Amino acid sequence: MSWSNRPLAGVRVVELAGLAPGPFAGLLLADYGAEVLRIDRPNSVSNDQLTRHKTSITIDLRNPSSRRLLLCVLSTADVLIDPFRPGVLERLGLSPSEVLLKHNPRLIVARMTGFRRDGKYKDMAGHDINYIAVSGVLSMLGREGDRPYAPGNILGDFAGGGAICFMGILLALMSRYRTGRGQVVEANMVDGSAYLATFPRLNQNKPLWDGPRGTNFLDGGSPFYDTYETKDKGKYFAIGPLEPKFYAELLKGLGLDPNEIPSREDKDNWPALREIFAKRFKEKSRAEWEAVFDGTDACATPVLENDELEASGYEQRPVVHLVDTPGSPIKAEDGGWSGGGLEPGTGGRETLKTWLGWEEGRDFNVQDDGALVPVDGKSKL
Repeated sequence: MSWSNRPLAGVRVVELAGLAPGPFAGLLLADYGAEVLRIDRPNSVSNDQLTRHKTSITIDLRNPSSRRLLLCVLSTADVLIDPFRPGVLERLGLSPSEVLLKHNPRLIVARMTGFRRDGKYKDMAGHDINYIAVSGVLSMLGREGDRPYAPGNILGDFAGGGAICFMGILLALMSRYRTGRGQVVEANMVDGSAYLATFPRLNQNKPLWDGPRGTNFLDGGSPFYDTYETKDKGKYFAIGPLEPKFYAELLKGLGLDPNEIPSREDKDNWPALREIFAKRFKEKSRAEWEAVFDGTDACATPVLENDELEASGYEQRPVVHLVDTPGSPIKAEDGGWSGGGLEPGTGGRETLKTWLGWEEGRDFNVQDDGALVPVDGKSKL
């Protein structure tokens, strides 16, 4: 299928270089066919790995002439991704409402912050752990009797941040189709991660999630919704047979007689059950347990590690599959499970030629620091 048949083909996105959530929103757009142009700072070195299908130019946003060049680029763009803290664009003279949307009324300005733009934390620095902490989500994560435990930066930066921002952009594109107008999309990782935790929050007064963290069915408290080390040290199996018929399949595979082990219905029996399961899983290697449980309804699967995924048939794919207009295939060389990279300035001049018909030397020059500036008096700017 040609690139022109991707669902976001023809959507032009300008991504101001940032960390994690902003680039992830851009990556999701790019994987579904959007043309994503990243704006890098002069003399910058990028560690961004979320770069599939993107290009880059370097612009000094503190330079009024370079800002004029950016505004020209934005005149033909559909989306701007702003990853900066509140007030940065305004201080640069690029206020979304007062400048950008007046310059291009169809532009969607997606603003991604950690904390909310209002409230006591709005002017503070933070990272994923801080955002999920004040959202209430971090308090739910961790083993019984232990301190809250952060799950890397997946929940705040990527799920509650970049993915939610991507959803906001899609909603704004749908709205623009009806109204013809762009708008500002404000996403933040506090509200994003809090919304993702809707299910456990609403179940906190019900048996599924009515105990302290680490004591409930789905948070590591239940011995039948947990991971167990196998005979080959450092390898693990995950089990999750919540329904009785699936639990019966698990016991069958483990070779355990349900009449000879404690009932799982009594939470007081959970520590004893966990010991029984742990001992049994240690008796076979992970591969041997795979041979036992593959094809069954025991809800028992190996815990695969990143370097095993492609060999196991789990190559990376776009997040959803659209039958008629699928996203771009994610090849290993394009940064599948192993990541990618985009040096500042790579491919962006070709993007400017495609979008605006610009030529280097006629419309813009490249300074020693890599920044693009207009050619005054000669350019179309």
